[in-house]
Amino acid sequence: MRPSNNSRTKKIEIEGEMTLQEVGDDYTKDGTVDLRGNPVRRSQRGRWKACSFVIVYEIFERMAYYGISSNLVIFMTTKLHQGTVQSSNNVTNWVGTSWLTPILGAYVADAHLGRYITFVISSTIYFSGMALLTLSVSLPVLRPPKCTKTNVEDCEKASVLQLAVYFGALYILAIGTGGTKPNISTIGADQFDVFDPKEKIHKHSFFNWWMFSIFFGTLFATTVLVYVQDNVGWALGYGLPTLGLAISVIIFLVGTPFYRHKLPTGSPFTKMARVIVASLRKAQAPMSRDPTCFHELPLLEYESKRTFPVHPTRSLRFLDRASLKTGPTNKWSLCTTTEVEETKQMLRMLPVLFITFVPSMMLAQVITLFVKQGTLLNRHITSNFSIPPASLVGFTTFSMLVTIVIYDQIFVKLARKLTGNPRGITLLQRMGIGIFLHILIMIIASVTERYRLKVAADHGLVHQTAVPLPLTIFVLLPQFVLMGLADTFLEVAKLEFFYDQAPESMKSLGTSYMTTSLAAGNFMSSLLLSTVARVTKNQGRGWILNNLNESRLDDYYMLFAVINLVNFIFFLMVSKFYVYRAEITDSANEKQETKVLDNNKE
Repeated sequence: MRPSNNSRTKKIEIEGEMTLQEVGDDYTKDGTVDLRGNPVRRSQRGRWKACSFVIVYEIFERMAYYGISSNLVIFMTTKLHQGTVQSSNNVTNWVGTSWLTPILGAYVADAHLGRYITFVISSTIYFSGMALLTLSVSLPVLRPPKCTKTNVEDCEKASVLQLAVYFGALYILAIGTGGTKPNISTIGADQFDVFDPKEKIHKHSFFNWWMFSIFFGTLFATTVLVYVQDNVGWALGYGLPTLGLAISVIIFLVGTPFYRHKLPTGSPFTKMARVIVASLRKAQAPMSRDPTCFHELPLLEYESKRTFPVHPTRSLRFLDRASLKTGPTNKWSLCTTTEVEETKQMLRMLPVLFITFVPSMMLAQVITLFVKQGTLLNRHITSNFSIPPASLVGFTTFSMLVTIVIYDQIFVKLARKLTGNPRGITLLQRMGIGIFLHILIMIIASVTERYRLKVAADHGLVHQTAVPLPLTIFVLLPQFVLMGLADTFLEVAKLEFFYDQAPESMKSLGTSYMTTSLAAGNFMSSLLLSTVARVTKNQGRGWILNNLNESRLDDYYMLFAVINLVNFIFFLMVSKFYVYRAEITDSANEKQETKVLDNNKE
């Protein structure tokens, strides 16, 4: 039970003795507690002090993850001797799985263990996968012999054991990320109390700096680690990110005394299922406009659970029957108005989630086909130094690092004066800008690839892969840099949107919507790539072949531009009808007003 305002105290040392004094609003009001379930003071826990540990963790963890994923298509091609389509699909399928498992991690955190414990356990699994992966590239017996043949399909394939160890390690790693990804960003956001005006503003900035930390770690991975892998060795190239992951977990644990925590509130899936089942059972029941006909718990009961009721809305009215007091009163026949509204909010976000699948497909191209293009271009900076193809991803990262700072420090402040919105522009407006930029990126990528193919044809190198084209790798720079700009708008807004719009009891599940978007995009990319490759090859055109000089990636990228345009039109329709969730502070303020009215009546 939270201490009342009259009983909250703090100790202040006066002349060597400890006395008691009322602390008033120093306790957080958003239901956060310490690991023992006790109320916490905002002056002692949370805010940027606690977030610093979380953000530093994310820098090292993203360095580890992207140290593996950025150059994965190159490893599968050069070391496992897989073709373009197979290696690209193996990468996107693994990345998709890594982004899909957070649904399970969110469920465990919200329903059973809480975010902190779920994160710590998952980190152990994550590290074991990284360690096994490093072992698999370090021992010669666990990888096929070196091959210098032009066509990788003529090389000796990896054995069943070698593939089992390597991919087993990758998917153990994916399981570990399932418990870390949906919870670590949520833990960071939980360090700010939305009932404190200053902390509420800082919470809006948190997601910008959160993504800044992600891409700071990614920048190191796509420059230093990728160079080590290509020029020094894969054992060291994988060993360093494994060490980085170990450091990140230690840093996170060191910050434990400063964290605020949210208690698990039960399975969100069960809660949503109960609402849907109850509304279907009473589908024929006549609706009522009398608020007293709908079931809701007393305000004191919510207060005892350190939560807040949610007021009814007019959207998805058919679900309101779940709280209509008629017939049976068991949990699968009668739900509270708050449970109904929480379910509504998760369902309202689904159209936005579906719209983000196509942009997530674009991200899959960056670490697969974009990187493969770079292998056929002139990568020499000097006579003794050549840039690894995967290092071009670093320009995406650098672009995002710069634009996030500009966006947060300049754009938001200017837009806030014009719109009055604390975020400058709405989250959906920010996402829309990013989606539109994806159309331009794929058009530019198509034009660039068409020029690259022309150079290959002019120099008689169409059927060559061992000889790089007399064209600098930096010709691909615009599509990588613009992808970073698009991410500043889309990916940051997407993360904040699904966290912000999720009900308080379903924040981890809301965050997993974002990871689900990335998972679906990668799986859809695999499906589209395989389908287009098969269909066009059967027609004799071959858009995606092992030799990209003989392929027609320009047509494939233009297809993506069209898909993005159609998706953007759907996005405009969805965003027009989307209703934002009411702020939790609104419910709290109305609750206080109700108390005052009740006291006046007494």
